[in-house]
Amino acid sequence: MLHLKIITPRKVVLDEEVNSVSVPSSEGEITILSHHENLFSLLVEGIIKIIKGEAENYLSIGGGYIETDGETVMILVSKAYGQSEIDKGLTEKALDEARKILSEAKDEKQRSEALAMMRRAIIDTKLLKKRKAPRSMV
Repeated sequence: MLHLKIITPRKVVLDEEVNSVSVPSSEGEITILSHHENLFSLLVEGIIKIIKGEAENYLSIGGGYIETDGETVMILVSKAYGQSEIDKGLTEKALDEARKILSEAKDEKQRSEALAMMRRAIIDTKLLKKRKAPRSMV
């Protein structure tokens, strides 16, 4: 087991024992298991996958850092939230708005802001698609 702690500037999002965590790093996806080598890496916006027992949980994160010694994993990110905190309608509206801004952008700053908005909306859409259907009680 690993002790996972996810921290944003506003709060401790998660502080518990897990089997593994997979994160989007600047070099690609990294999966941390118990007894992992010491690691310090830059994280990029994306989705992290947390496995605890048989359960899988997903969080959307902003950029940040991950550090582990093989027993404890510290993830420091600008933001982190779960599927239940995403409004599908607002996400679709943000994606449409970003596309509109991109098509009408007059300078690089507008394009950059629209691309950031679009990237965030796409990540949130991917997170919503990971929601698992409830298991039937058969």
